[in-house]
Amino acid sequence: MKRLLLITLFAYILQGCSSPSAPATSDAHISPVNTGITRENAYNDLFLDSSAIAAFITAEKLDDTTANRLRSFYNARNFEFAWLDSRGPVEQAAAFRSLYNYSKDSTSNRALDKRLNALMDEDSLSISAGDKEMVKTELQLTWRLINYFRETGGSIDQLEHMVPAQRYPAMALADSMLKTDDKVFPAVAAMKAPLKAYREYAGKGGWVQIPDIKKGLKKGQSSPEIIAVKKRLSLTGELKNNDSSAVFTDELETAINAFRNSNGYTQNGVLNDTVVKALNVPAEERLQQLLVNMERMKWMPVKPQGKLILVNIPAFVLHVTDGDKRLFDMDIVVGKEGHSTTMFSGMLNQVVFSPYWNIPRSIVRKEILPAIQRNKKYLASKHMEVTGEANGLPVIRQLPGQHNALGKVKFLFPNSYNIYFHDTPEKGLFERDNRAYSHGCIRLKDPVKMAQFVLEDSPQWTNEKIDSAMNSGKEKFVAVKNPVPVIITYFTAWTNGDKLYFASDVYGHDAVFKEKLFK
Repeated sequence: MKRLLLITLFAYILQGCSSPSAPATSDAHISPVNTGITRENAYNDLFLDSSAIAAFITAEKLDDTTANRLRSFYNARNFEFAWLDSRGPVEQAAAFRSLYNYSKDSTSNRALDKRLNALMDEDSLSISAGDKEMVKTELQLTWRLINYFRETGGSIDQLEHMVPAQRYPAMALADSMLKTDDKVFPAVAAMKAPLKAYREYAGKGGWVQIPDIKKGLKKGQSSPEIIAVKKRLSLTGELKNNDSSAVFTDELETAINAFRNSNGYTQNGVLNDTVVKALNVPAEERLQQLLVNMERMKWMPVKPQGKLILVNIPAFVLHVTDGDKRLFDMDIVVGKEGHSTTMFSGMLNQVVFSPYWNIPRSIVRKEILPAIQRNKKYLASKHMEVTGEANGLPVIRQLPGQHNALGKVKFLFPNSYNIYFHDTPEKGLFERDNRAYSHGCIRLKDPVKMAQFVLEDSPQWTNEKIDSAMNSGKEKFVAVKNPVPVIITYFTAWTNGDKLYFASDVYGHDAVFKEKLFK
């Protein structure tokens, strides 16, 4: 059974991290400076000079209400940066960018997105609080957030707590999260039951570590380690009886498969080192994982009416729905690395049959050119051709056909990350549990089914015509009559009904978030 992302998450609009005990404030209220936030306990490691805020207000000629909201926002953070730290844009900057409709922005404000794109494209950054361009970027993002809250009717309290400002112990943050208003944070509400359970596990010291298992164990076998495994699975509910023998029983096989399913592994009934490693993740670490993902869920976009394609990168699965009806799920292969974002959205508006692969500059520089130096016939052997030159590098593309890395079809949903869906000739990758292999775009297990789905409103595109176009060897662009919303997410913990699921932190986003969020 596939692991499903809780679709009801997408019924909710962007929500902030407001304090449940914070008093209601009027638009004229300006929060006092929160001196409890220091460089030692701050979420980010950069701080503004208050004079920079005043200078920005003057330069941009902000109205009094906007100016007060800007001052209040940074007072509540003790002038700590919200959107940038010394390493670059924080996760919330990318999440907010994908939510905000900036079509009404001025030309200067639209330039903000170009700066963000450039910052997020960098593999490594070193940002200083004294960099005037970065200060401007920081303050413009907050100005944008203020405008967003005006449009959506969000409260001032939410506005001032949209981005975490301070690090806390996980238990303290869990207590705060459990007290949040479910009406204000409905997406988070579904995660409260498992949060309570893991808070209790952590509060009682967690669980005893299971010894390493050198060889996989199956039903019918006996081993001393099985006793500890049964105790562990009984604690978290996968094992329903109180059996404490060293025998691998039918009930234990069922429990092992339930655990495997909830952690993204094939349900083969085997107790091996992979399963033991997941069982041994400390309760405190799982508690932190839940909290990180609950923070992430506060940035979910509105669920659109009608069709939707929802991707959860760590689960290696996409879900296709129409309203509340789930149409189908599909296994995917994702990029090996994805440092730029954890969440964004777009509209799937074009299908490209028999596509060329226009090879990104980074791949040309890092992979293609060294390969050509080793083998002068490399391009011909890979069915590639040079079509020009740009900024000192050759422009290279791969011809359509069976050998093409994009397979026989790709699906475009324009976004600043240049990510799209596509076919692949490497079908064997879909048989693996960990499917992070591609250069960054998302490979589909059944691209024919996706093509049929997105073109179903165009009767002329019969199954036979789709098959012909995929195998023609000639690139053909087809506009989707009714573009389909695509939401890309990054959840390593989520629920489906009363079932909790975990996934590996394939891009290391959780690790960065934890470092910033917890003491």
